Amino acid sequence: MRRIVINGATSMIGINLIHYILKEDVEVLAIIRKNSSKKNLLPRNDKVKIVECDLEDLNSLNICESKSYDDFVHLAWKGTIGEERNDVYIQSKNIEYTLDAVKLAKGLGCNSFIGAGSQAEYGRVEGMLKPETPTNPENAYGMAKLCAGNLSRVLANSLGMRHIWTRILSVYGPYNDERTMIMSSIREMLNGLSPKYTKAEQQWDYLYVEDLVRAIYLIIQKGKENSIYCIGSGEKRPLLEYIQEIRNQINPNIELKIGAREYELNQVMNLCADITNLAKDTGFKPEISFKEGIKRTIEWYKNRN
Repeated sequence: MRRIVINGATSMIGINLIHYILKEDVEVLAIIRKNSSKKNLLPRNDKVKIVECDLEDLNSLNICESKSYDDFVHLAWKGTIGEERNDVYIQSKNIEYTLDAVKLAKGLGCNSFIGAGSQAEYGRVEGMLKPETPTNPENAYGMAKLCAGNLSRVLANSLGMRHIWTRILSVYGPYNDERTMIMSSIREMLNGLSPKYTKAEQQWDYLYVEDLVRAIYLIIQKGKENSIYCIGSGEKRPLLEYIQEIRNQINPNIELKIGAREYELNQVMNLCADITNLAKDTGFKPEISFKEGIKRTIEWYKNRN
């Protein structure tokens, strides 16, 4: 039986990943923040062990285990949304926490370390995002993710662990943060409101979270050492089409206030993952269309309580 550590287990990705891999007969060590309000969202299962530890305490965490773990998935990160994305002090600490996670993984006997990076590591790019695409991050969050990926690879290699870094594009689905465009749109439309948007001309790549966690598990099983994998659907559509699909599924009569907001400074206008090496190494292929994924997300939102 495979034994996997997930740090940041109450994140959207963490919760969905645990639900997915439990079906694969995997034991999980779920590391969460102390007194996390989301603890009750984790599945109650004999194969899930929960440990509470803040990121700043990872370097002193002592877990007594009779058996070692196989893989460590590092999802935890501070300052992922809003102004904190450009807080250089918060983001620089995240690099240190990632290195602490590598050392913890080694102490737990893990053979591999898989980290969650971001498309923000690239900055603004016109073409497809590939592992070899030049990185030019424009905010502190992207800069810290890039540095964390590079330094954790050096440390993991020195400790004899397989290192894999993922660069995750736009993911949606159950347990997503309500401040995202998709979740705020669902909330407002279900309440009969008319959300305000930019011109929504961005060419965007959205991936349903179930596809994402399946990709991560395939990477755990089959990913190549020191690889970088961009994770997305591999296809892009105008953002307006995604918004219209949400509206059409909730209430086709809702007015969309397109162009009511200005684009953010340095707005990324093109986002699409090249998943060629991911598909080649792991066999991953997205299975859930946006139409189906957003249907599931809306139903989950309605029934989440």
